[in-house]
Amino acid sequence: MKLLPICLIATLSLAGVAAAHQGVKDAKVKAWMHAMEQAGQASKVLGGMAKGSVSFDAKKAATAQATLIDVATNIPALFEVPAADPVSEALPAIWEDFDDFSQKANAMKAAAEAMDVRSADALGQSIRSLGRSCGGCHRTYRK
Repeated sequence: MKLLPICLIATLSLAGVAAAHQGVKDAKVKAWMHAMEQAGQASKVLGGMAKGSVSFDAKKAATAQATLIDVATNIPALFEVPAADPVSEALPAIWEDFDDFSQKANAMKAAAEAMDVRSADALGQSIRSLGRSCGGCHRTYRK
């Protein structure tokens, strides 16, 4: 299983977001960062369960999945109006190709919805597409 990249993305996202929140002045940017922090925390829970470093808990897995679906659903609206802050990692490319950005958010939502969170084995088999969807967006639209 190639869960390390997913767990690494989640861990790095959480560390970066925690540090980046300090000094942010734009309310829109704070909202993005909060949403990405929620997604990172949910991904960390699921990644830990999938690789076995955290005991599997179906209720926590379902809650994390629901968080990811909710965040993905709201990403286009959160980023619809361009905003900037010196500590933001969002690239201007988001607004230069907002349709593609929105499609990537929809792909994240589809991947989160498709995850099977009924067991650690099922989660391990289905979490890969979530990691690919997150990485695909981050490579293009995040510093």
